[in-house]
Amino acid sequence: MTDSADDGSEERLTYAETGVDIAASEDATAALLEAFGSDLRTEYAGLIDIGDRYLALATDGVGTKLLVAEAIEDFSTIGIDCIAMNVNDLVAAGVEPVAFVDYLAIDEPDEALTNEIGEGLAVGLEEADLTMLGGETAVMPEVVKGFDLAGTCAGLAGKDEIFEGEAQAGDALVGFASDGIHSNGLTLAREAVTREHDYTDEFPPNPERSIGEELLRPTRIYTDLLEPMREHGVRAAAHITGGGWTNLLRMGEFEYVVDDPFPAQSVFEFVQEEGNVTDEEMHRTFNMGTGFVVALPEDRAEALAADTDGRIIGRVEEGDSVEIRGLSLS
Repeated sequence: MTDSADDGSEERLTYAETGVDIAASEDATAALLEAFGSDLRTEYAGLIDIGDRYLALATDGVGTKLLVAEAIEDFSTIGIDCIAMNVNDLVAAGVEPVAFVDYLAIDEPDEALTNEIGEGLAVGLEEADLTMLGGETAVMPEVVKGFDLAGTCAGLAGKDEIFEGEAQAGDALVGFASDGIHSNGLTLAREAVTREHDYTDEFPPNPERSIGEELLRPTRIYTDLLEPMREHGVRAAAHITGGGWTNLLRMGEFEYVVDDPFPAQSVFEFVQEEGNVTDEEMHRTFNMGTGFVVALPEDRAEALAADTDGRIIGRVEEGDSVEIRGLSLS
């Protein structure tokens, strides 16, 4: 992708200007963790030693993608997103997700809405091979306007199954395609596409779909990668979520040279053009076509790619940045 033209007639959008400052969010999270500490944490999940293995927990929500669902009154896929955002974090730690609970906060009871959300959750549970242990629906009209959906996922892993979490210089990077915009950066995407359009308008690259429908494509679930990743000696993994491609830096302070990423789907070009967003901001916010990346010894990368739908997208070198599509992110 190339930077959209800036003729001065339209303000460039950034994620921070639309209300989400990634750096400030990370600082706040770090302060929260420092307040109570943690015996053992990976970059994506907390772990509890239960003897011969670890119990892991991850929690996440769907974010402002819910507002798109609300705008076009289609709640059928956001349950999948809720499952995916949780299980993918556990997979990035080398943990097998086993059980899930959801939390729905709503301003007033709505049987049609909750039924559609439940259908999506059921699809996500089946795809991730998870058990739903229960959940909570809270009606809080004085606290919530509309609704919010989040969940918590529990997983198990043997003590020798957790990924090291640290890449090594000389490792190869194997990437796996995303299914689109997933569930991060929607605050920026929504602001961009609604400058000149409604969510119900045709999506120009595919007029058979609306803009809202394209934004609601559910997050890909990566649990099927866990077994082959373990078999082929993956050292570290990155779920490309909030912060975009800078998530690779969570695998350690190295230079991640990405010279063959998966192509970005048309939704990203549309968001970039409509919001006059720079290439750098796009790659700091969105997955840009690649939703999951792992680092492993170079001599094992081809076998992992052959056993999955992944491909070698780059390599790990000494340094402290992500080099992709002519950009240097740190």
